[in-house]
Amino acid sequence: MALPASIADLLDPKRYPHPVTRVELVETHISWLLLAGDFAYKLKKPVTLPFLDYGNVERRRACCEAELRLNRRYARDLYLDVVEFDGEPAVKMRRFDEALRLDHVCARGELTPAHLSDLARTIAAFHSSAAVAPAGSRFGAPEQVLATALENFDELDALLAGEAPRLATLRAWTEAEFALRRNAFAARKAGGFVRECHGDLHLGNLVLLDGKATPFDCIEFNEDFRWIDVASEIAFTWVDLLDHGKPGLACWLLNEWLVWSGDYGHDGALAVLRFYAIYRAMVRAKVAAMRGNAVEATEYLTMAECLGVSPPLTLAITFGLSGSGKTTVSSARLLADESASTIRIRSDVERKRLFGLAPDADSGGAIYTPQATARTYARLADLARQALADGWSVIVDAAFLKRAERAAFRALAGERGMPMRILACEAPMPELRQRLDARASDASEATVAVLEQQLAWQEPLDAAELKERA
Repeated sequence: MALPASIADLLDPKRYPHPVTRVELVETHISWLLLAGDFAYKLKKPVTLPFLDYGNVERRRACCEAELRLNRRYARDLYLDVVEFDGEPAVKMRRFDEALRLDHVCARGELTPAHLSDLARTIAAFHSSAAVAPAGSRFGAPEQVLATALENFDELDALLAGEAPRLATLRAWTEAEFALRRNAFAARKAGGFVRECHGDLHLGNLVLLDGKATPFDCIEFNEDFRWIDVASEIAFTWVDLLDHGKPGLACWLLNEWLVWSGDYGHDGALAVLRFYAIYRAMVRAKVAAMRGNAVEATEYLTMAECLGVSPPLTLAITFGLSGSGKTTVSSARLLADESASTIRIRSDVERKRLFGLAPDADSGGAIYTPQATARTYARLADLARQALADGWSVIVDAAFLKRAERAAFRALAGERGMPMRILACEAPMPELRQRLDARASDASEATVAVLEQQLAWQEPLDAAELKERA
């Protein structure tokens, strides 16, 4: 689209009511972004496409107002107002350093697990407060989920005619996986997991503001892209981290999101996440093909093919006294997972969830009774069994100081026809005491007093168990 005179006029620094020495123009296929001093102004192009309508000024103004409302849910300090330039609406934003966008941070090798832990908590909190799709709406309904996924293949068949066999195989996988998970899709809609989400949560739409990963630029122009299962939302970020060659960080993000969302278990996010991940990969293939980049499009087909093949499943448990390094060891396993398909289930987190407490809440030790411990290990087993059934490897991070506790998970591994591995951790007693005294900002409430009690009841690994050490 040729640059309209009204937009060219806004390149004049004198048009702005604040200090501006130079105006930069960034153009996308649906908008113009004017970078002026400390602020940015986003104007929508007068275009009508199959998935959006900016055809008249009233529609553009409504979409600007929607963009402001929706993005202020998590980026209030970034999205400031809707203003007018000669009758044309624009979203006024505070500028930020483009180098702090997470795609750039990741490309420099500076994206850390701490960044993603913070992001996971932000996303989970946002999802928990986002509006829930009405029960009778089309959003997230199983038939709508399948239709949206198959639409990608209909369009790709025309765009990538030479890839017909691969597309047919991926379509067949999508249809088969949908048939397997249909009840889960229905249950998630009924359970309130379809919400008014961001809709486009890739690394390029996340930025470090005051050191914290903050979402921006959600989809305001199409309700179907925004009212989605929260599992579809996190699947996009997970896939984008894989696309950036960071499977360990993808694994870390997913696990941290599960910690804060609690979206585990029967009909949990893990049941449908691979379906949504492949859907997201196919969307990217379609976009690349529409831009004429067939090579990039076929790379996303390859990604989708890889995502559709579950790696061999494993079940591991930790073993050790409080402070011995179980969480550190299991964290290292997550970050080293090249398939991003391992789920860690932490006893300290799930114990609190059983009692309606947040992962970082302080119970004052009230929930650390023998009865609560028995309930906790039963929950860990249920969650591990379901995660394995959904096609994810599992690490259970708990003390497992008693043989009966370990035997229950060995039996679970036997149900799946796999061995159980034990990640045994140990450290000298003075070191254990020092670690517990220094511990802060952790889900565990173990103290030196708890450690002393553990010494009295722990049952060391026997000869057979020592052979299960990983």
